[in-house]
Amino acid sequence: MVQMSDGFVSIGEIVNTQGNRGEVRAIPLTDYPERFERMETVSVFRNGKRRELHIEQSYLHKRFIVLKFREIQDMNAAEELKGSLLQVRQDDLVELPDEHYYLFQIVGLEVYDLQGERLGMVTDVLQTSATDIYVINRGGPKPLLVPARKEFVREISLENGRITVELPEGLLEL
Repeated sequence: MVQMSDGFVSIGEIVNTQGNRGEVRAIPLTDYPERFERMETVSVFRNGKRRELHIEQSYLHKRFIVLKFREIQDMNAAEELKGSLLQVRQDDLVELPDEHYYLFQIVGLEVYDLQGERLGMVTDVLQTSATDIYVINRGGPKPLLVPARKEFVREISLENGRITVELPEGLLEL
């Protein structure tokens, strides 16, 4: 899931080295992994420290993105990057079509029904092959799970920090 902190958004995570020339293998945390091919620099965040690295080369390999940074010349230096998050400034995000949102924009929104009754807060978004599922903490032991589909999610207002939903009858009793 795309995470946001300090005005930066995570778009990948370095999970291993690739070869012995200082390349790294990253899992994309973005729906737009091709963005790495156009990027010149990326912010690398690890253990509370951030640094900018210059991307010399990037390519997709299986489910990973392989990156070669100008500043990283060998496998030992690449090894030190394992566990780092690849981040961009929020202003550098890919612009989404109308009525599409980044996951970090949805998490934390308050959820209300059509009558204005507060149902809880979105604490997570589960990504499934069919549709995203909003996990809504109601303050009880079980969260409310709402499919992110137009027939249930009637309005998302980032400005007001809220989502209005119309739930099928009986869903709240589960």
